[in-house]
Amino acid sequence: MTLSAETITRLRALGDLPGAVRDTALRHFADAVGVGHGAAGSQAGAHWRRYAQAQDGRGPASVFGLPHGLPAATAALVNGGLIHSLEYDDTHTGSIVHGSAVLAAAALAAGEAAGASGAAVIRAYTLWYEVFIRLGLAAAGGFQNRGFQLTSVGGALCAAGIAADLKGLDADTAQHAVGIALSQASGVFEFLTNGSTVKSMHPGWAAHAGLIAADLAGAGMTGPLTALEGKFGLFRLFAGDDGAPDRFRALIGDLGQVWHLQSAAYKFHPCCHYLHPFIEAARLLQAEGVTAGQVARFGCGVPQGAAGIVAEPWAEKARAAGHLARWSLPVTVAMQLVDGRVDLASFEDPLSPGVADLAARSDWHVLADSAFPARFDAFLRLTLTDGRVLERRIDDVYGNGSRPPAQADLDAKFAANLARLAPGADAGPLRAALAGLADAPDTAALSAALRGLVPAKE
Repeated sequence: MTLSAETITRLRALGDLPGAVRDTALRHFADAVGVGHGAAGSQAGAHWRRYAQAQDGRGPASVFGLPHGLPAATAALVNGGLIHSLEYDDTHTGSIVHGSAVLAAAALAAGEAAGASGAAVIRAYTLWYEVFIRLGLAAAGGFQNRGFQLTSVGGALCAAGIAADLKGLDADTAQHAVGIALSQASGVFEFLTNGSTVKSMHPGWAAHAGLIAADLAGAGMTGPLTALEGKFGLFRLFAGDDGAPDRFRALIGDLGQVWHLQSAAYKFHPCCHYLHPFIEAARLLQAEGVTAGQVARFGCGVPQGAAGIVAEPWAEKARAAGHLARWSLPVTVAMQLVDGRVDLASFEDPLSPGVADLAARSDWHVLADSAFPARFDAFLRLTLTDGRVLERRIDDVYGNGSRPPAQADLDAKFAANLARLAPGADAGPLRAALAGLADAPDTAALSAALRGLVPAKE
C-alpha cells in the first residue's frame, strides 16, 4: 500500500476526536482566524485585501475583512496569505510547520463550499494537521536545508486531503487529489534576500492548490499514488531524504493515539518564531533593571538550524528594517532593549532611534547544546558599559507544548487582532461561532460572523 493510501485509510478509520484534542484544535483554529483579521487590518496584509476586493466573482467561502464570499479556492488563497502575513501564526516546532495558515484556510473554505458540519471541518483540520506534523518529523529540517518551506510544499498535499474529505470523495479519488497537489507544491526561501512579502503566499497557495487538486480529482484527473515516497515524491525531491518515507510510515502508525497538535506553539510576537526566545531573554534582563543605555554590546547563541534564517549574514541582518526585520535577530533583540516591546507597530513604523546602532554592536555564535527544532531555545549575553556581563538562557519558547500559554494571553491576542481590522466592532458573534463550531450543524453562523466583521467604511 502506498503511503498516501495508508494515510487516508488510517484517518478514515478513526473515531471521534478526543475532547481535549478537539478543544486544542478549536483554540488553534480561532487563533488563526484572529491573526488573519489582524493582517487584514495591517500594512502587511494590504495587498491581499486589494487582491480580494478586485475579484469579480462571488462564491460560498468567506474572506477575512470582506462582507461577501468568493470562490472557495480564491478564499483559501487569500485567507492563508493573510494568516501568514504577520508572521504571527502558530508553529509546530519539532516539524517546523505553520499548520493553521494552510489548514484552517483550506478547511474553512472547503467546509463552507461543501455545506459541511462544523464537526467535519474541525475533524479534517485536526487529522490532516497530525499528518502535516508527521511529514516534518520524518525529515526534520530537511526541507528547509534545501531551501523549501515545508509549510507550502507539504501543505498542498494536506490541504488536498482536507478538501477531499469535506467534498466526500472516496479514498481512491482522495489519493489522486494528494498526488495532483504534489505537482502544485512550491515555496522557496529566496524571499529572505530582500524581505519580500511573497512568503505569505506560501500557505495561501498551498491551501488553494489543495482545493483545486480535490476539484480536479473529483472531475476525473489522476495523480501519482506515490506522491510521498516516489523517486520524485515529496520526501526525495524536496527534502533529499531517502529514509524519510520509512520514518513517515512508522510515524503514522500511532495516528489517533498520539496527538502532536497538543504541542503546537502559539506566537505572541509578529515575527519569525526562532526570534521569540531571544526577545523573552532580553525582556527578562530588562526586568532586572537593565536599560538599553547600559548595554555596550550583546551576543546571541543561536541554534545551527535557525541561523540561516535569522542570523546570516549578520551584518545585513543588523541593517534590516520594516518587514525584513521580522527575520532579524540583532534588530528584534535591539527593539526589545530599546523600545521595551516587539509588536505589530515595530515592523510598520520606522526604527526607533538607537535600535540600528545597538543592533550593529552585536554578534552571534552557534548554540552547541541546542535542542532545536524540538524546542526553540536561545542564549543572550549582554556586556554592559561598566564591564558587567549578564546572561540569560531560554530552554523553549513561551506558547510551546512545554510552556503552554495562559488562555488570557490567547484571548488578548485575539481581541487585539480583531481590533486592528474593525476597532470597536462587536466580536461576540465571531467568538461564539468559533467556540461552538465543533457542535454546529454547518458553518452558517461562522460565515455570517466573518462577513459581519469588516472595517466601518465598508
